[in-house]
Amino acid sequence: MKKIKESLLTCLFLLPAGAAFLIFMFIPLANTIILSFFDWNMIKPVKKFVGLLNYITIFKDPITYKILGNTLAYILLLLLINFVVPYILSFVLSVVIKKGKNFYKAAFFLPSVISLVVGSILYIWILNPVSGPVAIIADLFGIQMPIWSKQEGAVILVLSLITSWKVFGYNFIVVLAGVTGVSTEIIEAAKIDNIPTYKIFLQIVLPMSSATGIYVFIITIVQGLQYVFTPIKVITQGGPYYASTNLIYQSYHEAFTLYRTGISSAYSVLTMLLFIILLVLEFKFVEKGVYYES
Repeated sequence: MKKIKESLLTCLFLLPAGAAFLIFMFIPLANTIILSFFDWNMIKPVKKFVGLLNYITIFKDPITYKILGNTLAYILLLLLINFVVPYILSFVLSVVIKKGKNFYKAAFFLPSVISLVVGSILYIWILNPVSGPVAIIADLFGIQMPIWSKQEGAVILVLSLITSWKVFGYNFIVVLAGVTGVSTEIIEAAKIDNIPTYKIFLQIVLPMSSATGIYVFIITIVQGLQYVFTPIKVITQGGPYYASTNLIYQSYHEAFTLYRTGISSAYSVLTMLLFIILLVLEFKFVEKGVYYES
């Protein structure tokens, strides 16, 4: 009887969170999957069932493969800027440079509290190829600033940098907490044994802070692709010729610009499958090497 009461009490406590997940996550997810099999423009009162036609249309379109390539490029750049760089910088501030840590933490975290729309507009001015500060400085050295928003490849790099301006600070603070939590006795013992600094980072700090690192790795992929939507929308609208579009923006574009809601839902399902594949690969090849202090 006591176990039954405890089980009921547990379910009662979980009910509010479960209801929120059901209403705001599982029901919309189910509706999106169902809608991906229909043709609907959000105006017609009747949805037309088309089966797998939306998915076939997507994979027959060569633009789809360009968008997939752009999405993978965003993931790689965001991981480099917002996962690798914060790790190295956290190690430098924690082990190599020990003074002024609070100043650096505040300076790097400050952009995280500023709207990404404001940041995008700010970077439009900074990187203006004619009258922006970067263009003026480059002109002093005889360098002509390219029109990056019209160049394939360059536009993805710049949009990733703008997104990182927002994401970097939070990731840095989290990684710094993990790196700082590594036992100083182990690091000092390694220094006494004249172990090179890069080996201390790769063989001691990195493995022993991997629990934090795996968390940052996952949110960098998931949140990074979500955040990059804003500068795409504000600056390029997916151009030039889909050169800056990713799966998330294309889903929005299909629904609210072209009013092809079924194809938009199919893009959303494919995006979810991509995240699932990445998570499975991460748990299979990365999670097994994670160190948990207990």
